[in-house]
Amino acid sequence: MKRHDHFKTTRGIFAIAAKVISGILLAAGMALLFGFVVLWLWNWLMPDIFGLGKITFWQAWALVVLAHILFKSFPHPKHPAHDDRWKKHFKEKYCDRQGEKEQVQEPVVPPEE
Repeated sequence: MKRHDHFKTTRGIFAIAAKVISGILLAAGMALLFGFVVLWLWNWLMPDIFGLGKITFWQAWALVVLAHILFKSFPHPKHPAHDDRWKKHFKEKYCDRQGEKEQVQEPVVPPEE
């Protein structure tokens, strides 16, 4: 089976589309869940502890987005997630199948005189 043979069959296309749609639904469900968790925690803790008002679902969801922007958009450059291990794993899992691994040629060293 070559690299992109799964795109040539209808079954493969539907499998890929199902994975994409389920990923989108999972992301939307997680966003909804995080919004409700923040809403519940804020309305349970903040009015009693700090005397702040209660918030709506959309305000809670905006807090989740704001926290993501503030704490995740500027990662440390030496963070292990930014090295090439994930690229190597992806390439081994999805690109190099059934002995189609790229042949790495050793550098040619000229003979010493």
